[in-house]
Amino acid sequence: MLEFKPERHERVNDSNMNPAQEIRRLFDLMPASGRMNTKIFSQPTQLKTIETEFPLPWHRQRKISINFDRWSELSQPQRDLLILRTVCWLSAIEWFKFDWQRGVVALGALGAASELFQGDAVGFLAAGGLTAFVASRIWNQTRSSESELLADEKALEISQRRGYAKTEAAKHLLSAIEAVAKLEGRPALSFTELIRCQNLRSLAGMSAVGVPDGMRSQ
Repeated sequence: MLEFKPERHERVNDSNMNPAQEIRRLFDLMPASGRMNTKIFSQPTQLKTIETEFPLPWHRQRKISINFDRWSELSQPQRDLLILRTVCWLSAIEWFKFDWQRGVVALGALGAASELFQGDAVGFLAAGGLTAFVASRIWNQTRSSESELLADEKALEISQRRGYAKTEAAKHLLSAIEAVAKLEGRPALSFTELIRCQNLRSLAGMSAVGVPDGMRSQ
C-alpha cells in the first residue's frame, strides 16, 4: 500500500516576493513552447497554490494561476519543478493531434452542425452525443495516472537543461508535492499524488520499488 510519508525539507518563506518578477523568472525557465502558449497570472484568493484551467480546443492560451502568498513558502527548486511539471502536463493536451478519437470529435461536430442546419433534431442529438462521449474520453485520459507520471518525468528531463541533476530534481518535485498539500491544509495526498510520489522516490534513488504498470494506466 502507498503511504503518505513526507520527506524533510527546508521551508523558505520569501515574504518579499514580487509576483511580476517571479512570473518573468518562471517564463524564462519554461521551454520555448511553454512561453508561447502559456499565461501565468496571480490569483491570491484561490485555495490551491498553483492551478490550471483545462484548455478547450478553442482556447488560444494555456492558463496557470498562482497564489503567490503560498507559492512564496516554497523553495526556488520546488517552484521550478512545479512550474515545469505544470507546463509539461498542459503541453501534453493536444486536441488537434490526429488520431481516431479526435477524428470522431471533428466529424461529429461537423455532422451535428449539418444536422442542425437541415433541421434534423434526432441526427443533431446523435452526432452531438457521439462528439461529447469521445471528447469526455480525451478529457479523462489527461487526468489518468499515466499522463500525470509522464508530466513529472518530462519535467525532470527539462530540468536537466536548467542545471538540475535528475535525482535532485526528482527530490525537489517530491518535496514540492508534499509541501503544497501542507500549505493547502490537506490531511493526506490524493491517490494519484501517492503514485506520483512513489515514482519520484524511485527516480531519485530513494526506493527500489517503482510504480507497477497496472497503476500507471489507471
